[in-house]
Amino acid sequence: MWTQPATQQTRKQFSTVSCISALCLLLMPQAVSGQATEVAPVKHLKSPFDFAARSDEKHPLQPVMHVMRGVLDHIDQQVHDYSCTLIKRERLDDELGERQHIFMKVRQQPFSVYMHFLQPHKDREVLYVAGMNDGDLIALDGGWKRKIMAPVSLDPEGMLAMSGQKYPITRVGMRNLCEEYLKTLEEDIQYSECEVDINPNSRIGGRSATLIQVMHPTPRKAFRSHISRIFLDNELRVPVHFDAFLWPAEANGTPPLEESYTYTNLKINQGFTSKDFDKENPDIFKQ
Repeated sequence: MWTQPATQQTRKQFSTVSCISALCLLLMPQAVSGQATEVAPVKHLKSPFDFAARSDEKHPLQPVMHVMRGVLDHIDQQVHDYSCTLIKRERLDDELGERQHIFMKVRQQPFSVYMHFLQPHKDREVLYVAGMNDGDLIALDGGWKRKIMAPVSLDPEGMLAMSGQKYPITRVGMRNLCEEYLKTLEEDIQYSECEVDINPNSRIGGRSATLIQVMHPTPRKAFRSHISRIFLDNELRVPVHFDAFLWPAEANGTPPLEESYTYTNLKINQGFTSKDFDKENPDIFKQ
């Protein structure tokens, strides 16, 4: 049974959040539950994010946008690179795909991504560096194909590279998530049909986090989702989980998941260099 989230349009932080806590238990991504790969659990930390409305802010999304711009600035100034296990699940062509677990390295400048698939497509590797390899990614499949095929260059937005993926590799990572989320907020702020709930005392994977939930009660073509949630780590000050749900087919039905992304085992500022994203690196594309 679907439990409706809190329906107040809010600009304040909640100290009592029973409604949101119940929602979190219902919607908490299965990929997070019981995962041993999450960054070390920490005791409860006070949320560093200020959602207090400014005098000129009339829409409940404006404080959220202010906070998210601050998160984006923090990433730009303080997060040079990171490694993590990305756990994602996406709906493609009205069908919810299986959960993917991917070890990932990211460097912000120049934007560089290395992916090693853990499941499914075990041992598939993908490498992308902005401005290199004529803009193509380099991929090597796992399994038996790995033994007979060499790494191939692919258009990041081409049919082969996009097979089973909602977004191209050029748009992965925490910074791109913040930018996309801000873009959605800028679209949604044009309309008043919006309910915002903030839980600064949330937890995800044993981590102290601030939850931002945005709900659109009525389906509109202008809205991308019925409910979206983003969890900001209270210690690291970066997004560690995002998910979005569509409107249920029936009243009081469970909203179907549209997409979900969790950054586990997150390690920031590892000191990655160009060698870590070099196709000639002997630790990449081993055959």
